Amino acid sequence: MSFTLPLSGLAPQDLNTLHARINSWYLENRRDLPWRTGENSSWEVMVSEFMLQQTPVKRVLPVWEVWLDRWPTPADLAAEDSAEAVRAWGRLGYPRRALRLHAAAQAIVERHGGQVPSTYDELLDLPGVGSYTAAAISVFAFGNRATVIDTNIRRVHARLVSGRALPGPSLTAAETRLADELMPADTPTSCLWNVSVMELGALICTAKSPDCASCPVADACAWVGAGKPEADYQPKGQAWAGTDRQLRGAMLGVLRAALAPVPSRLLTAPGQLDFVVPTELVPAVEKLQKLSPTSEQIERCYLGLVADGLAKEHSGGLISL
Repeated sequence: MSFTLPLSGLAPQDLNTLHARINSWYLENRRDLPWRTGENSSWEVMVSEFMLQQTPVKRVLPVWEVWLDRWPTPADLAAEDSAEAVRAWGRLGYPRRALRLHAAAQAIVERHGGQVPSTYDELLDLPGVGSYTAAAISVFAFGNRATVIDTNIRRVHARLVSGRALPGPSLTAAETRLADELMPADTPTSCLWNVSVMELGALICTAKSPDCASCPVADACAWVGAGKPEADYQPKGQAWAGTDRQLRGAMLGVLRAALAPVPSRLLTAPGQLDFVVPTELVPAVEKLQKLSPTSEQIERCYLGLVADGLAKEHSGGLISL
């Protein structure tokens, strides 16, 4: 099978075949993920979508399970202090997501009677929910027809239809129109299509080592047909060592391990302590000390944690989550 490209020349029957082949591949090869059982609550799906933002599945799995055991409904999380949400977030990264999920849970209780809303617009109105997350929850939790566009989906579309090795650095209006045009017309097929293309990008059409030999539509791929040209730009990996993100994470590690508010000097002067560090904090403090940050970076990160609501200052020079 081959398709006429660009997309404007794609015959309806070819598009239907494309849907059928990728959807069939997914049903035979999908990963067994706990938030894809088909019996999940909308809250379980919502928590997974927050956690999966910029975070690999293998890191999300154990945290998601513990989180849902502790807070199986939005009301359960909303009743907790936000510090507990940050503590339970652990090392997933980007801990502001925990605060946003907590705020979203409170909004769900206050505005929607404790039930995750089902429409895109209502979801988009929740704290911390952007266009992708609203569409994903609407589709995967409620079976609504909406266009989901994540990095994996963008990459499959770029190669299969546009003949490019990688999508652009940021989502464009043209990409959004393409994704809309590729969507199946009927709702059940569209829901399956969203997750199927996403899975194809995650498992087969990967960024660095695509397994074209296992792709169900390699014979129709514009990128393969063009000889797999190189990307027209070099993606920049996210730096970690020496960054503010690393230092903020180490500071939060100390606060997560603390059983009570601790002296702020544990964060702002970790190598100049004149008191015995509590036993439960020793590993986290040692990890912080090994970073050897500058005083300017320490101050910037410390103040940033407080400003973002990830840490709270108390009287007497104490600080906590």
